[in-house]
Amino acid sequence: MIKYNRKQLESKIYGCWLGKNIGGTMGTPYEGKRAMLDINGFVTKPGEVLPNDDLDLQLIWLMAAEIEGLTKLNANILAEYWTSFIPANWNEYGVGKNNLKAGFMPPLSGEYENEMWKDSNGAWIRSEIWACMAPGFPNIAAKYAFADACIDHGMAEGTYAEIFTACLESYAFFESDIRKLVELALARIPADCDVARCVKLVLENYDKGVDYREVRDMLVKDFKDEDWFQAPENVAYVVIGLMYGEGDFKKTMIYAINCGDDTDCTGATVGAILGIVYGREGIPSDWAEYLGDNIVTVAIDRTNIAHHMPKTCTELTQRVMAMIPFMFKAHGIDMEYTDGETDISDEKAQNTLVGIEKKLFDRLPYSYDGPDNMCVGSIVEFFEKPTISEGESIKVRIRFFNKVYDQRHLNIKVILPESWSCSPYKRDVYLNQQVYHSPAEGYAWEVTLTAGERVEPMNRAIVQVTVPGRPTTLLIPITIAG
Repeated sequence: MIKYNRKQLESKIYGCWLGKNIGGTMGTPYEGKRAMLDINGFVTKPGEVLPNDDLDLQLIWLMAAEIEGLTKLNANILAEYWTSFIPANWNEYGVGKNNLKAGFMPPLSGEYENEMWKDSNGAWIRSEIWACMAPGFPNIAAKYAFADACIDHGMAEGTYAEIFTACLESYAFFESDIRKLVELALARIPADCDVARCVKLVLENYDKGVDYREVRDMLVKDFKDEDWFQAPENVAYVVIGLMYGEGDFKKTMIYAINCGDDTDCTGATVGAILGIVYGREGIPSDWAEYLGDNIVTVAIDRTNIAHHMPKTCTELTQRVMAMIPFMFKAHGIDMEYTDGETDISDEKAQNTLVGIEKKLFDRLPYSYDGPDNMCVGSIVEFFEKPTISEGESIKVRIRFFNKVYDQRHLNIKVILPESWSCSPYKRDVYLNQQVYHSPAEGYAWEVTLTAGERVEPMNRAIVQVTVPGRPTTLLIPITIAG
């Protein structure tokens, strides 16, 4: 049994949302300005909360968790909520949503025709919801952060960035040493990715005593050939604020925003992190009172879900608190709220999903999760961009994996578009007793599809999978652009 002191946890979660609102409001007036800034605080009116999509999408994710349940919540379900309730079409939001509407599921939705934006900021700015529902359990937070980020960032830097921030924020519930927080989160992403490289650059130069403005200029020079709004550069600005701010809420916020670029995102994230570390009481009272409790949205279609949306940070905090027991129940962990001491030291609980981020990365970029039932899961993978012309061929792999402890046969039939053909394929697949831990542990089933004389803008073959003795037929789409 793990235990959380209710009052302490509530303070930290509220601090997260209030801190995010403060940073988002303070940074929004400067969004997109790539020059070094020199701000001192708010330029908005007292009580004026500026809307911020950084928070908006997290309200939709909360609603998805409440309605669908956390046991089955995955990227495909989040994708359905995205297309239903997020009207924004800017940058990677628009690319990802357009791909979803065409039939490309995540992470393929975040990879296809998304070279410009898949390394950008849209994912890591919405990571707090997963950390707050899994406080002190970064393994669990990382699982949902990946499902979230890959929708519009595929298997790229934008996704690494959200895993970094989600883990850092989850650790922050029980670790106040800023340097240690950054290093713990850094260990959760590939060491050779650009996000990691930029974070390390900040740490190394902080240790050398280099002024934060010079470090910021190094990052600008590094990314001079890139567009604004890129995740590695802006995550590093967050780390500049955290390191050089040395725990002071106001100084941290101002340093991060002064670095420029995506200032509402960097300000909102440092505010959320320090809000978690210090709780409601650690946020300067003059700034907290200046802004107030309200939440204002900009990127949500509220026409039929307005009654579902939290209106204040207080309401959002209470709803997140209500979901935490369900999060742990979904992962086989017993927990309770208490008026006594917090205790999350249970070894079995802490080992839940150990190493999950490495398993999440174990797939090809052009891939997506297929449908599953309680005993069989699947991942569809392409070895190249999934496009085809008349007479061309494309190789497809489906990784099947066992979700329960008994062996089974899979009977497979391929249903093709008109005039298409496929090379011989294995019609009976045997899954051994190994329960899924990584896609590499499943059975790799491969087929080569050849287009006939008719190729549509979007083409779907269907792999029909039946399991002897089980009632559900799986229909796995193989979606290819013409």
